[in-house]
Amino acid sequence: EVSGGLPIPRFPSEIKKDKVINSIGKDVTFEFKLGTQKEIDRVKEFGATKAILKSKSPSCGVNIIYDGTFSGNTISGDGVFVKELKKIGIEILTELDFK
Repeated sequence: EVSGGLPIPRFPSEIKKDKVINSIGKDVTFEFKLGTQKEIDRVKEFGATKAILKSKSPSCGVNIIYDGTFSGNTISGDGVFVKELKKIGIEILTELDFK
């Protein structure tokens, strides 16, 4: 997200249909995709084979993400970054795998 130009701190974001929308209604899909591409390039450069990411996140959620309503509800799906990691065969874990 930061690699795509979003600030720290930033408004929470969730995936709604095929867009990433933040909690004040701004479409931040471009920034998420830009950051994803930059980080995929780094993954390839470093030869990474595994990633530990944040569950439910619009970038890093694995198999379960927030539903786009900012209500705390979840749905099946992957974050923007995770979709690309899966395409290149990266094993993905979240903090939940270490409980």
